[in-house]
Amino acid sequence: MRFGARALVAWLAGCLGVLAAHAAASDPKAVEVAGGVYMLPGEAGEEPNATNLGRFGNAGFIVGPSGVLVIDMGTSYRHGKALLAAIARVTDRPVKLAIVTHTRQDFLFGGTAFRERGIPIAMQTAAAELMAARCENCLKTLRQQLGDEPMEGTAMYQADRLFDDGKAIDGQALIGRKVAVLYYGHSSGPGDVAVFDERTGVLFAGGMVDRERIPDIGDSDLPGWHRALAALRALPVKVVVPGHGPVGGPTAIDDIERYLSQLEARARALIKADTPLSEAADATELPDFARWQQYDTVHRRNAAIAYLRVEREQLLK
Repeated sequence: MRFGARALVAWLAGCLGVLAAHAAASDPKAVEVAGGVYMLPGEAGEEPNATNLGRFGNAGFIVGPSGVLVIDMGTSYRHGKALLAAIARVTDRPVKLAIVTHTRQDFLFGGTAFRERGIPIAMQTAAAELMAARCENCLKTLRQQLGDEPMEGTAMYQADRLFDDGKAIDGQALIGRKVAVLYYGHSSGPGDVAVFDERTGVLFAGGMVDRERIPDIGDSDLPGWHRALAALRALPVKVVVPGHGPVGGPTAIDDIERYLSQLEARARALIKADTPLSEAADATELPDFARWQQYDTVHRRNAAIAYLRVEREQLLK
C-alpha cells in the first residue's frame, strides 16, 4: 500500500508539473522595458514540444496616445489570444496594427487570433512571399510536434498590409508615437524588419539579433545582414529586445556581428586548407559562443551553410 501511495503521489506531482509548464507557456506576462514599451518574453528551449509549445520567440508592443502597435504574434492561435490578453491587462487602448518582423513560426502563427479580432497584420512583401511559399509545411510540422489540441484554431493567413519600404508604416499617424519600421533589404532573411521606438531607444530587433542563442543563417544574405547590423549600430539604441533570448543593451548587436564574422572567417580558413565539407561542422568550433543555445545543432548547420557559400563565392570569381 505504501508503494502504491508513493507512486500515486509521484504521478500526481508529474501531472502538476506538466500542467504548470503548460500554464507558464500559455500565460505570457508583459514586462515594461521602457516607458510604454513592453516585451512578452518567449519560453526557454530549443526544440518545440508539448511543454514549451514552441513559444520561443519574443513579442512586444508599444502603447501610444491613440493605440497600440504589436510586434510579432506568437506560435499559435492560442498563443496569439494569450498575447492579446496580456496586452489588455496593461492598457485598454485599441490594437491598431501587428507587424511580423520575420518569417519564423514562433513569430507569425498567432496572427489567426489577431485577424479574428479584426486587427490588421503588416508584413514586408518578401517576407509575405516566403510565408506563402513554405509555411503551410511549417504548420503541419508544428501540429506533429505539439499535437492537435495546442494548435487548434491555428491556420495560414495572408497579411492585410504589405509594404516594400518600412517608411510606409507611420507610427505617429497610427498610434500617436514616433516608431520607425526599419527595412534594410535581404539580411537575416528576406523581408526581415526591426522596429525602433524613438522616444525610449528600444529596438525590437526581430530576426536580425538573437541573444545568447545561435542565429539560423539558412535564409540569410550575409553581406546584407552585416550592412543591416551596421545600420542598427548607428541608431541611438539603449535597449535591444532580441528575436530570441533575454533583453539586453546595444552590445547584443555587436555579439551577433562577431558571431557571423567568426563563422565566415572559419569557413574561409577551412576552404583554404582544403578541408572537406564532411568535416566542416566538427572543424568550426567557436569557443566564444559555445554556451549559447543551439550551439550543438544550429551552429553545426550554419558551419556547413557558410562553407558552401564561401566555396560557391570562390568558384564564381
